[in-house]
Amino acid sequence: MGSLLPGRFYDGEAYYITPVSNFPPPDKANVRDSREYPERPIVGVGGVVISHGRALLIKRGHPPLEGEWSIPGGTLEVGETLLEGVRRELAEECGIEVRVLDMIEVFERVFRDDAGKVRYHFVILDYLCEAISGEARAGSDVVDVAWATETELERYSLTPTATRVILKAFEMARARGGF
Repeated sequence: MGSLLPGRFYDGEAYYITPVSNFPPPDKANVRDSREYPERPIVGVGGVVISHGRALLIKRGHPPLEGEWSIPGGTLEVGETLLEGVRRELAEECGIEVRVLDMIEVFERVFRDDAGKVRYHFVILDYLCEAISGEARAGSDVVDVAWATETELERYSLTPTATRVILKAFEMARARGGF
């Protein structure tokens, strides 16, 4: 009997364990940068901007949620902090500079195709934001923007999650003294 590990014995033929250092490095050319059918969940960030009793909404121009009203935001880029990502997304999508205040909520969105395979999987962190400068306009992958009061949200057919997050943002803004 030959010993493989201290206190253990192996009864049989010897075998070879490949050293970790002999594994080739990952092929970066094969790493996909696609939101569709991802290999792992994608981090998304959003910013709920409340100004003069209204929340900024965007109408998405690309899947998922193409043509639907939502919270401004998008995917985090490598090397970017969460707060930097929120500021960048609001500037790109809406043309406004924001001060990122408090986190509202973390949730996930999983969309499956007809065969049940995960087509999109996002883990999203939404933040309360205050507009600092700029005029809201549709940019990057947005086709329209709107400002809505709490009572007007229903007419935009938001997802239940987006509605819940925006209503929390209104409560948080009021607790801070309103914007």
